[in-house]
Amino acid sequence: MSIQIIKPLHVAVLVSDLDKATYFYETVLGLQQCDRPLKYPGVWFELGEYQLHVLQDDTTPTGIHNSEKLGRNRHIALGVADIQQTTDHLVANGCFVQGSASGRPAVFTHDPDGNIVELTQI
Repeated sequence: MSIQIIKPLHVAVLVSDLDKATYFYETVLGLQQCDRPLKYPGVWFELGEYQLHVLQDDTTPTGIHNSEKLGRNRHIALGVADIQQTTDHLVANGCFVQGSASGRPAVFTHDPDGNIVELTQI
């Protein structure tokens, strides 16, 4: 069994100066800001059919726990068809998983390089 990835959802990047990064992505690159239904810190930009989430990198590394709101590692979000099946598959393969702090149907894990992989049921 393998996880069925439906589509990428968003990409997150961490920056040392959110104002300068916002200026760069919005004014220099011409990306448009967008709203998210759940309010997360940082700034979101439209990126084709995906979104770019720009976060201020001002936290102490604490693993997956803080990644959802104030993450430090690179972060990618992927849509999956069945979150429970996905969670079971990850656990069976020895992956550490953590549920979403907001209670939405999502789990977080790390890839081998320490990047955070968010798997959200869509």
